[in-house]
Amino acid sequence: MKHFVAGREARTDIDALELALGTPLELWLGEEDETPEERAARLDAAADILADDPALLDRTTRLAVETIGATMPELLRLVPAALVPETRRPRRPLGLGVAA
Repeated sequence: MKHFVAGREARTDIDALELALGTPLELWLGEEDETPEERAARLDAAADILADDPALLDRTTRLAVETIGATMPELLRLVPAALVPETRRPRRPLGLGVAA
């Protein structure tokens, strides 16, 4: 069976992901032996791409969730709220605001 993404044939799962994202996976995941300078350049390029296409983050997240849901649905089971530790921001003391 042939799979197509955006009108192009995806021969492997990696091809399908790259076609869906429109970028090579290495841009987001990095490479094993990249130098700190290469990593910085890669992250700068990724930031530029996200700035040019803010919806890419949402598409990527949706694709990841769909993939995880299809292959490892147990990872998407949520912990009941009662088991999640509550985090609170410190409150500003009353009476220190600016009067209107």
